[in-house]
Amino acid sequence: MSKNDIADWRPEDEAFWNSTGKRIAYRNLWISIPALLCGFAVWGMWGIITVQMLNLGFPFSQAELFTLTAIAGIAGATMRIPASFLIRLSGGRNTIFLTTAMLLAPAIGTGIVLQHKDWPLWAFQLMALWCGVGGGNFASSMSNISTFFPKRLQGTALGLNAGLGNFGVTTMQIVIPLVMTVGLFGAFGGAPELLLKDSGWIFGKIASGTPTWIQNAGFAWVLSLVPLSLLCWWGMSNLKPVSPDTGSPPLAFAKIVWLYTLAFIPSVLGLYLYLPRPTGLGLISMWVAIPLDIVAALLIMKLAAFGTMKDNIAKQFAIFRNKHTWSLTALYIVTFGSFIGFSMALPLAMKVIFGVSHLPDANGVMQHSAHNPNAPTVLAYAWIGPFVGAAVRPIGGWISDKIGGSIVTQLISAIMVAASVAVGYVMMQAYGSATPEQYFPAFLGLFIVLFAASGIGNGSTFRTIGVLFDRTQAGPVLGWTSAVAAYGAFIAPIVIGDQIKAGTPQYAMYGFAAFYAVCLVLNWWFYLRRGAEVRNP
Repeated sequence: MSKNDIADWRPEDEAFWNSTGKRIAYRNLWISIPALLCGFAVWGMWGIITVQMLNLGFPFSQAELFTLTAIAGIAGATMRIPASFLIRLSGGRNTIFLTTAMLLAPAIGTGIVLQHKDWPLWAFQLMALWCGVGGGNFASSMSNISTFFPKRLQGTALGLNAGLGNFGVTTMQIVIPLVMTVGLFGAFGGAPELLLKDSGWIFGKIASGTPTWIQNAGFAWVLSLVPLSLLCWWGMSNLKPVSPDTGSPPLAFAKIVWLYTLAFIPSVLGLYLYLPRPTGLGLISMWVAIPLDIVAALLIMKLAAFGTMKDNIAKQFAIFRNKHTWSLTALYIVTFGSFIGFSMALPLAMKVIFGVSHLPDANGVMQHSAHNPNAPTVLAYAWIGPFVGAAVRPIGGWISDKIGGSIVTQLISAIMVAASVAVGYVMMQAYGSATPEQYFPAFLGLFIVLFAASGIGNGSTFRTIGVLFDRTQAGPVLGWTSAVAAYGAFIAPIVIGDQIKAGTPQYAMYGFAAFYAVCLVLNWWFYLRRGAEVRNP
């Protein structure tokens, strides 16, 4: 047995925890966080890349660009379904090492396609699909960290892993605009394009005509992924009581690759049936595509499992017989689904709503094509909301460890209902104005409130899961709820994009508010009312 395989693991035993467990658990946590950060960055980067593709004059419509963020979203969500089960099947060290190293392929591939403006849309869509691997990593990372810590520290540990890992979204939104401004890799990195429209980064505007290496959006992650992969391999641990049948590392890797490869099948099928021609058939709505995708992914996993995998997956499927799995899945959609969905959709939505002067034509029909010379610089502001949401997530876990998770979830859900209605009203005003920039401070402020509430709720919901489920089931439930919530990365860009196209962006936010209100009642019924089976876990 390797020194990285730990046979004796008793985190609830205080003497063991203080003498041995604490040191090992925190070492794994501090390596897990930057690995997860890079996963989020690669998964979410199409939200920023599409804005720059618009600025560089790539020959795609706004609707086609929204599909790129949506495709990355649905792929990442689907990858989380098998990723929920990988720790038990393959071990924590084996899984986090390989899934981190696997991010190199979509990062390099994205850098290559972005050098070819004349390539067909499907080439870009394929890379967005492949970036879904980064989204899948969250489920395995959270499942893994939950096994290392005692119940009394679940909220704090998971809050740190997820919250600091979520900084991948903010890091990406700051780093990508920066690395695009320099020839980072010299002749190896390819030639720059000239901006046709003003762009920007965290410190302000970048004028049109500036050389831009958009390909660095992908290539730059190689610099962190290579050393991080090595750190995962040499520094992390497999817990044998949690993952007793991993087999040798090559066998563990084979199981991971097999299940991740299978996850692409329902993603591609669902997207092919959903996306409009010429990319797909356009036969089904998003609301059919998502359940189809989830059911197909679970079915394929069950049918394709072999040997000890089959028994292990059957044990993990027991979580679906527990009603709390389903209630907490809905609540996690409110929190993480909102965080990742808004992170994906917001940069392009800001560009489309505030980068244009909305003026009526001679017939009084509102047009949305005139350039707004006073438009706010999208890439200077897009990072703020995700930054706030990630920063407060550990606070949500810590507060929930002190006063209980469900009361915190209830408070943030109420705030999200109010903020969603308010931001919808502001979007409506901006989308009918010749000077939409006057509404931008209110728009940004309200979205910061939404991100802050969703971030705190991320921590509180995961705390509740850690308390309600035992050690063998908490990991898979964490993974499953995060998988379903991750479809927010698919839903938000599509819903917001469709409503902007229809001229009614406010309806997207009003719809989200209605869903949050339903979940407010759900949380009260299961965890806060007098007579609830488990009160304020």
